[in-house]
Amino acid sequence: VGVKNINTDKEALLALKLHITHDPYNLLEANWSNNSTSVCNWVGITCGSLHLRVIALDLSNMDLTGTIPPHLGNLSFLVSISFLNNSFHGSLPKELAQLRRIKHFSFSRNYLSGEIPSWIGSFTQLEQLRLRLNNFTGIIPTSLCNLSKLNVFDLSSNSLQGYIPQEIGNLRNLRIFYLDQNRLSGPIPFSIFNLSYLQQIDLSINSLSGSIPFSIFNISSLQLIDLSDNWLSGSIFVNNMSASSSLKQLDF
Repeated sequence: VGVKNINTDKEALLALKLHITHDPYNLLEANWSNNSTSVCNWVGITCGSLHLRVIALDLSNMDLTGTIPPHLGNLSFLVSISFLNNSFHGSLPKELAQLRRIKHFSFSRNYLSGEIPSWIGSFTQLEQLRLRLNNFTGIIPTSLCNLSKLNVFDLSSNSLQGYIPQEIGNLRNLRIFYLDQNRLSGPIPFSIFNLSYLQQIDLSINSLSGSIPFSIFNISSLQLIDLSDNWLSGSIFVNNMSASSSLKQLDF
């Protein structure tokens, strides 16, 4: 295995540039150059002060079109990656599983497809998972329930099917849980309501069935609950809501 350094990071980023087919504002074309100064000065790049390695890659809102190359897995110091609101397509390459330091993983609002990779469950430091508004299919991998530091879980507006894993209750630090606008079925796992820090839960516009768990109201931190446009049964009474003093929005 070769020694990884800032040149490894540079090669990975230049490989990404080659995988971009449309850069309407010439943001990368003009700035990401083999001849230019330090990678740390490139647009969208943040380097750590100690090792001078790339720790953040933020290409949000650049209207880029392209695919994600396997080379990004070589950004071994990367803590945050965001491709929010672009037109990337294809799948997430398995080489990204090498990003063991990653805390923020955001590819929302693109055209990514394929299944949600199970290797995301190996990101032990992950705090935010944002894959909203893509074309992902298949089921929610149970491995995602291993992410004990996760506080944002957003897979909404995809084409995911199957059940919500019962093991979701293992995500003890979860604050935001969005699975709305998918094709999920089956019951709402009661284990969700063991999540004592949960603030917002949106499971609307799916095909969930069964009864609405009354234990939902035992979470004092809850601010938003949206379970509308499903096949759920049961009634909600005002006195059920008294425990959730912070509740601001309730939709069934």
